[in-house]
Amino acid sequence: MASLDLIGASEKFRALLDNIDMLAPVDSAVLIQGETGTGKEVIARAIHEASARRKNRFVALNCAAIPGALLESELFGYEKGAFTGAVAQTLGRFQAADRGTMFLDEIGDLPLELQPKLLRALQEKQFERLGGGHTLHVDVRVIAATNQDLESMVEERKFRADLYYRLNVFPMTLPPLRERLEDIPLLAEHFVQKFAKQQGKVIDTIPDEVMTALEDYDWPGNIRELQNVIECGVIMTTGPLLSRQTTERLKPSVTTRVHIPVMGEPVSIKTLADAERAHITATLRETNWVIGGPRGAAAQLGLPRTSLIARMQRLGISNGTSRRRSGQSTRPFVRVMGSGLSPHLRDDSAADLRVLEAAG
Repeated sequence: MASLDLIGASEKFRALLDNIDMLAPVDSAVLIQGETGTGKEVIARAIHEASARRKNRFVALNCAAIPGALLESELFGYEKGAFTGAVAQTLGRFQAADRGTMFLDEIGDLPLELQPKLLRALQEKQFERLGGGHTLHVDVRVIAATNQDLESMVEERKFRADLYYRLNVFPMTLPPLRERLEDIPLLAEHFVQKFAKQQGKVIDTIPDEVMTALEDYDWPGNIRELQNVIECGVIMTTGPLLSRQTTERLKPSVTTRVHIPVMGEPVSIKTLADAERAHITATLRETNWVIGGPRGAAAQLGLPRTSLIARMQRLGISNGTSRRRSGQSTRPFVRVMGSGLSPHLRDDSAADLRVLEAAG
């Protein structure tokens, strides 16, 4: 089974890990909501891999990718002769996921006429194949996901209320990447190393201006878009320094030329990195280089302490001394092999970068 990487250090990311930890031991339905590209299937797989069901199958089905007329047979299977072309009995996804986990992506696109049968399968754990009369019993945990507002769809009668409440036992909302800015350096470094290894390259440095552009972009496509941008950048890279062309197509959400007073003197800022460095340095001087605490620079800047330290390292801020940024992270990886998450995810002394590597 493929490995899963859950990477981040932000408070919202840590909250996701806590939710996975709570959900793993139980069989309750889960509804994962979030924008496209936020990693809904990755979270669903993480819940499965941390649960007692990890020894059995994780079966995924995208409800939007299959025509409505075929979706019932995909979910529940069909008997021989049920329709033209049904030359043999075929198992559905539910039966394939018996004693395991069923992930229903884009659940908002499930046809209304099929929703009662899904509800029965969830509540009674039984169903009939298309064209058959024999009742089948299964033990399946269902995790559903959507980027639509199901509550509004219920009010508009586009989605059954009883199915919504059955799926929404434990709702999870994944934050967009623009709300996890402190995780971007960790994710970027991870993707650089991942794709460099795949392409047989050695890339050990991400230029400051590239990282700044990544942090200043809104990421409408979220983590999936970031991954694609980094993969393209690695393809264009010919040396140990990630190509500056990586972020050429990204449009920053802030201006690139400002004036910030440092030590009472106006300074012309030519790049985003210059502006960020000057602002952080000025704040550090105001707090006498105290980073943590209620009156420290991190609180003044509205950042977690660990995020400010990471930005200082990236920008070369260290009481006036500068350091070159290396793509090799100094944060050790915490590897949790599919046997459970609790002892690791709640360990505050563990590294800021956490990786769940699930091997079933």
